[in-house]
Amino acid sequence: MQPKMTLQKFFVQFFRFLQRENLHRLFLIIVILLALSTAGLVFFESGISWANALWWSIVTLTTVGYGDITPATIAGRVIGVIIMVFGIGMLGMFTATIASIFVEKKLKEDRGMKSFDFENHIILCEWNHRTADILKELRSDQRMESAPIVLIASEEMKPVDDENLYFIKGDVTEENLNRANLEKANTVVILGDDSLDANARDAQAVLATLTVESLNPDVYTIVELVNESNVRHCKRANADEIIVGNEFSSRLISRSALDHGISLVLSELLSSSYGNELYKIAVPLEMDGKKFIDVFTEVKRRNNSTILAIQQKSDGTVISNPAPDYEIKKEDSLIVICNERPKLELSRS
Repeated sequence: MQPKMTLQKFFVQFFRFLQRENLHRLFLIIVILLALSTAGLVFFESGISWANALWWSIVTLTTVGYGDITPATIAGRVIGVIIMVFGIGMLGMFTATIASIFVEKKLKEDRGMKSFDFENHIILCEWNHRTADILKELRSDQRMESAPIVLIASEEMKPVDDENLYFIKGDVTEENLNRANLEKANTVVILGDDSLDANARDAQAVLATLTVESLNPDVYTIVELVNESNVRHCKRANADEIIVGNEFSSRLISRSALDHGISLVLSELLSSSYGNELYKIAVPLEMDGKKFIDVFTEVKRRNNSTILAIQQKSDGTVISNPAPDYEIKKEDSLIVICNERPKLELSRS
């Protein structure tokens, strides 16, 4: 019963598509032309079946002309001339219309006028040089090489040639977030508008966070701010992660001045293109209840991975460099340094 309903739905959608694109009249003319030429050939030509007459009509209409069937009578040849002359025009109009539909679809997509229904995808808000770097890093990860990413930005056209980046033109509004299918999104990254001053830029980011969280409180939001004084406002908006760009850079520079080479280590860990990387993995069931020092040793021995921190599931608290006797729980997550994603989480099954 289900396949029949699916087939019926397909034909309904196909007919609506023809009507929407004004193809139904053109399609009907082509069908009538084929029917009349088929009937005329059967009537005027002796010994030609309906199937062969229809085959000849289609071959002639499409200007293929195999020559396997040729009208012998004057009337049959007149029908052939008519279907060739009108067929070229009708078929040309049909193919041109289909081509224009695809061109228009591509233009709408590049100009950010379409809506999308992806699931578990990432939404990027605003476009600047940092967004370009984020996109590049995401694509460097195997999990995101061809994954759909939706960009919401006030750009005239899609800013980068990435076939799996889908563009929505405009501000971070409720309408545009719904067009990006925020309800089914996994992560939203909210970046600052570089054309605004620091306070206005942060205020816009906080407002965007409020909009996102009000529409989908379950989505994971990462927000970029300029001033650390605005972090408390962003926390009230229920942002999951807040990154203060200027303060982060200043602290990194000062730390590198005191301890040379620190920035090189962080650059390697934060890049997906080379070297070791940071990963968050589930705690294997057999490590539930064990002390941190024992789990640390086992993970290092088994996967050559180094545990940097523990994230608690209850409130998302991250404990960096836990005490040796900290008791690992199965609900926790391990944040590790490793050359490639560890396979420890597989042992949970």
